[in-house]
Amino acid sequence: MAKAKYTRQKNGYFQARVWDGTYQGTQKHYITIRSKKSSKDLEVKVQQYNDRINGLREVVNQNVLFGDFAQKWLTVYKADLAKRTQLGYAQIISAHFKMIADIKLVDILPLHYQLIQNESAGKKGTQCQIRSCFYQIMKAAVHERLYPMNLYMDLLDAMPYIKYKPAEKRPLTINEKNAIAAADLSPSDRIFIDLLYGTGIRRGEALALSRFDIDFSKGEININKSLAFDRDGSPYIKEPKTKNGYRKVPIPQAISVELENYVKNEISGTQLFTNRNGSLVSHSGYKSMWRRILKKLNKVSAEPIIGLTAHTFRHNYCSALCYQIPKISVKRIAALLGDNEKMVLSVYNHILMEKEDAEGAISAALF
Repeated sequence: MAKAKYTRQKNGYFQARVWDGTYQGTQKHYITIRSKKSSKDLEVKVQQYNDRINGLREVVNQNVLFGDFAQKWLTVYKADLAKRTQLGYAQIISAHFKMIADIKLVDILPLHYQLIQNESAGKKGTQCQIRSCFYQIMKAAVHERLYPMNLYMDLLDAMPYIKYKPAEKRPLTINEKNAIAAADLSPSDRIFIDLLYGTGIRRGEALALSRFDIDFSKGEININKSLAFDRDGSPYIKEPKTKNGYRKVPIPQAISVELENYVKNEISGTQLFTNRNGSLVSHSGYKSMWRRILKKLNKVSAEPIIGLTAHTFRHNYCSALCYQIPKISVKRIAALLGDNEKMVLSVYNHILMEKEDAEGAISAALF
């Protein structure tokens, strides 16, 4: 490291004049860098500043704003992603990156990243999403020569991996099962709940069902699409989550007659579930529907029902089938769920751990 030319001030500070890479007319413009610690510390600061200036010289445009580039990154780099995934990124950008949207991309520092994370203190899941999104945006900026690689490496040092374990999924409780059986639900709400309970299909897969997807002669439902919501809550039909999502699931005998009566007598169009005007269920329409269902369940529940979602029914279905292994294989359970065997095994292993008797096994093996 070349030593910086410095002077020591009367107040004890070490001081050096450094060119900032710009000109005033034909004259170089200098700034002052100070250190209270030592001349060596001043040299480090000068070197870091020079590295930054040298990096900025490689940037093709120093006037691009972070917010503008973030939007470009979303529309260009994430164009092929599913709408739901795009919406997730868009929400992170609009909700959490707005405080740095008007800052020039080249001026982004570790401080800015930390300020964003501080806003979501205590929310590890959100902080993980922020880190992932911020990292990808800045990496793309480096590739487009809009942010220096040396500054990007400094950013990475300030972005340690965030350890986060999502809340464990749970099956239905006994109380919830009793409330579901006893609740006085409308025909539409009853069929929706019974389909979730008896088939393990995803919320979007259930909401997308039409009368043509149900074959009562074969006793099966053809899952070939899903309903999702746009940023404004409007619904649209999309393909299943993965290629495994295309599948046929058996209709349990317990709901077969009820489902057939509903399809023949309760719906006037083709869709099983609609808004009041007959259109596809919107996000607000679904939220209203779920609040209505929870209200009816709590009315007959022995204790408050908390944290019940449509996905709880799916996990309950998977757990119930896992208890039937080896009568049914892991591969078959995964096929019914439209998921992979790894997911099923994680549920199955959890069930096995609950049933384990380590002390008894040791005693039986050794004594």
